[in-house]
Amino acid sequence: MSDKIAHATDADFDALVLQSDVPVLVDFWAPWCTPCKMIAPFLDQLADEYEGRAKVVKVDIEAHPNLGRRFNARSIPMLLTFKNGQVHGTQIGAVGKPHLAQLIDKAL
Repeated sequence: MSDKIAHATDADFDALVLQSDVPVLVDFWAPWCTPCKMIAPFLDQLADEYEGRAKVVKVDIEAHPNLGRRFNARSIPMLLTFKNGQVHGTQIGAVGKPHLAQLIDKAL
């Protein structure tokens, strides 16, 4: 796993994501979710490729169910891009790396 991916908690989500000065791709996931595991390597690569221009943050909805409820994460993986504290894009379900990169690019 990339050391560039932050793992948000209820306590630091707003600081990591909503107050970020760069766009943030947030992955709402759970340890038992197979599709979540499938896209994890893509997220690691994107965190490296977009370093300094965008961030990747993961939220384990089992460990932090309040964040899952706050953003209505009913199906996982659910990926949201945030820009200037607002949801900018949404992707539900596993997709390939090009589609995930496109989510980030649209927020840049």
